[in-house]
Amino acid sequence: MNTKSAYIIAGPTASGKTDFAHKLARAVHGAIINCDSVQIYRGIENISASPFAGREISDEIDGVPYRLFSILPLSEQISVADYIGLARREYDAARANGFVPIFVGGTGYYINGLVNGIAEIPEISPENRARAREMVAHDLNAARAMVAETGASDSQRVARAVEVFLQTGRQITEWWNEPRVGAIVPTPYKILINPPLNILHERIATRIPEMLSGGALCEAEYITKNNLDQNRAIGAVQLCDYITGKITRDAAIENWITKTNQYAKRQRTWFKTQFAPDITINHIPDADDSMLF
Repeated sequence: MNTKSAYIIAGPTASGKTDFAHKLARAVHGAIINCDSVQIYRGIENISASPFAGREISDEIDGVPYRLFSILPLSEQISVADYIGLARREYDAARANGFVPIFVGGTGYYINGLVNGIAEIPEISPENRARAREMVAHDLNAARAMVAETGASDSQRVARAVEVFLQTGRQITEWWNEPRVGAIVPTPYKILINPPLNILHERIATRIPEMLSGGALCEAEYITKNNLDQNRAIGAVQLCDYITGKITRDAAIENWITKTNQYAKRQRTWFKTQFAPDITINHIPDADDSMLF
């Protein structure tokens, strides 16, 4: 085995990248660093298919360090710049303690930041951050129109684009063209786990009912009871709608599966056009695959 200085294990949802990363970490004395924008939140471990679903949240699993999982309450926001700062600190800490950093996740803009760096956007004031969130909550479509050229659609990315515009008077896309900072150097070895879409669909259809019975419904009940953002994760909206009587349980499951399938397709498109892996595994990885790197 030719161990690299660091790894990025990327792939669409349900591709098996989490299990693969754990096996690789055991083989190379690695520390796993989360690169998923949903699994960074606490309280939705089942809905987000976190490694900590069904287990106590800690800083390790079976002796492997796990970092940046379940660290934020659902009431908080985190930007790409915030994430990169946290990720770089965990990267440095892992190396200082003799571990090989292994980033794992499917969030494209986090992965892109790790590989290519990010624009050095000025710090956003609490007032503009709060105002942006209020605008998105009040009228998401109007907020989208304000930053239409960014192509952002989900509430969190729209809010980020709006707060940058409010703070700087410039669209976030203009800042993206500025010199970038924060990339991991040297670039980690990039492994893409990318099984065929039909295989992902089969795994998603099997996994979601298991997630529902495993505690996802309790997490959605907490979100509903505390009036938290349902848009943090695919599945939360559907389960909250079921809890409040808007749809049936079967409809919630069907909609959750459909939305997850659509997300997996978008991820595959992003990886095809925006990510240059050093190697691609075109199947659900097994133990033998983890011994190749």
